[in-house]
Amino acid sequence: MTEASNVFLVDDQPAVLKAMSRLLQSAGINAVTFESAQAFLESGSASKAGCLVLDLAMPGMGGMALQRKLIEMGSDLPIIFLTGHGSIDTGVLAMKLGAQDFLTKPVDADKLLTAVQTACENNRRARLARTEKQTIQTRLDSLTPRELEVLHLLVEGKLNKQVAAELGTVEKTIKVHRAKVMNKMDVTSVAALIHLLEKLKV
Repeated sequence: MTEASNVFLVDDQPAVLKAMSRLLQSAGINAVTFESAQAFLESGSASKAGCLVLDLAMPGMGGMALQRKLIEMGSDLPIIFLTGHGSIDTGVLAMKLGAQDFLTKPVDADKLLTAVQTACENNRRARLARTEKQTIQTRLDSLTPRELEVLHLLVEGKLNKQVAAELGTVEKTIKVHRAKVMNKMDVTSVAALIHLLEKLKV
């Protein structure tokens, strides 16, 4: 089951938070508001699904500082920056650091909704891909050293007989190892095994 996406709004102006929250809720998007970067960090929301709509200039920790902090934490929340004080240079730097979008205040409602929907979809895909990779890695970690050797020789396209010769054993033994590899990796063919490992970039 996929975790529901939230849009986390961080801005030190309550009126802006209220307006954006109403806009998102009217489009059926769940919005969670914070009046400071610190409050957002303390909420534990950095690891949740969705995206972050972040004011650039705030008292205390600003938007760019929060962006850097989230990168350090390994958060995969896409960031949409909002600013009334932005410059082209700041926008370019924010995008280089991985920001999804950079919008100026007063923000256009349609642009914000489009940016939020794109960011949430990108985050959903990234989280699914990460979960899939973790599952594949767990399966790989369950293999014994000998099963790993067999796996690598199989994906090189070697036949059971060739694998047996290379590992100095008999074909019957390799067939047993091969069956265990396929079972543990939850695949039914070498082609499927290769496809799985490509996802992991092994």
